[in-house]
Amino acid sequence: MKKRLWVWIAVSIAVVFAVTACQKGGEPSKEFVFGMILVGPYNDHGWSEAHYNAGKYVEEKLPGAKMIYLDKLNPADRSETTLEQAVDDMVSQGAKIVFTTSDDFQEDTDLVAQKYPDVTFMMISGDHVHKGTAPSNVGNYMGKMEYMKAVAGCAAALNTETEMIGYIGPLINDETRRLAASAFLGSRYCYEKYRGGDPDDIRFMVKWIGFWFNIPGVTLDPTEVSNGILNEGADVILSGIDTTEALVVTKQRAEAGAKVWAIPYDFEGACDEAPNVCLGVPYFNWGPGYVKIAEQVRDGKWEQHWTWAGPYWKDVNDPDSCTVGYEFGTALSADHANILKEFISDMGSGKVNLFKGPLSYQDGSVYLKDGETATDDQIWYFTQLLEGMEGPSE
Repeated sequence: MKKRLWVWIAVSIAVVFAVTACQKGGEPSKEFVFGMILVGPYNDHGWSEAHYNAGKYVEEKLPGAKMIYLDKLNPADRSETTLEQAVDDMVSQGAKIVFTTSDDFQEDTDLVAQKYPDVTFMMISGDHVHKGTAPSNVGNYMGKMEYMKAVAGCAAALNTETEMIGYIGPLINDETRRLAASAFLGSRYCYEKYRGGDPDDIRFMVKWIGFWFNIPGVTLDPTEVSNGILNEGADVILSGIDTTEALVVTKQRAEAGAKVWAIPYDFEGACDEAPNVCLGVPYFNWGPGYVKIAEQVRDGKWEQHWTWAGPYWKDVNDPDSCTVGYEFGTALSADHANILKEFISDMGSGKVNLFKGPLSYQDGSVYLKDGETATDDQIWYFTQLLEGMEGPSE
């Protein structure tokens, strides 16, 4: 009898230790719900798809993470839906953090954040935290795409034979002006440095459509704008909008015998739509940053911040480290690809800084004095296009 008792005690102790060990080392992680609000379709091959894929990356890398999302929250697709309603639904499903992924959402994000002080909101591309006006549970995050737009401008300058480059822009604000200006500066630098030409010979045309993608009856049609740019004599189109019309039109022209190229925007896989004319794509890789932010929220370590994340210069295309990258297109020659790699390296080392004076705005006023290097604020708050760029600044 005593022997049976000791056996029972020994087994019980073993079970307790086994259960305890499982709880410490093998207990499944609790579910962590996060929300993603997208301005365009989740599969737009542009801005919104890049964010959606980042959400899937968070689910993959952060144990227990679960994304809920709403796409096409814009005046055309969901004209009756408000950001507050979208957030209400996500919070009711347990969301602890909500990513609002368009500058169009900035004001409403601040308002709804006051309604849910225990929920964290990451407003992408905004600056209210930097200005000190955001609620304490709102953060801002953005990637320094200016570097990769400069690479796009460089690729355009290396390939143009007509010395005319077209740039399709969305709406006009500080962000879109500085991105267009970055491409312009990259084109001038590389045309002079690598082709030995006069940078003033480059004609750089900016055409704004009025929003990040086509809204019939509200914006200009990007397909028509793309055709118009090529009709004016440009042979390279850089896109600054969220969708791929410029790439599609360029492909059609090339199939008809024209020697033309395009550079889309936002999404790493955008070139797949027309690889024979695509010189590459400057893209966002939000995943690694989003994992870090979500993990901080989950662990109760998040603190309000405004982050403008630069490239991972060791490898701008490292999927687990980069925030912005440049995917080389198959239409880019090997020689030009090597030049772009050198250009990227020179920017990363500080050997090349395109935002250094003398530079003037379109109206002739001084942007940067001779020898002056732009601060982050001088680049972020970009009030006009630069002298030499064609197109309205407002």
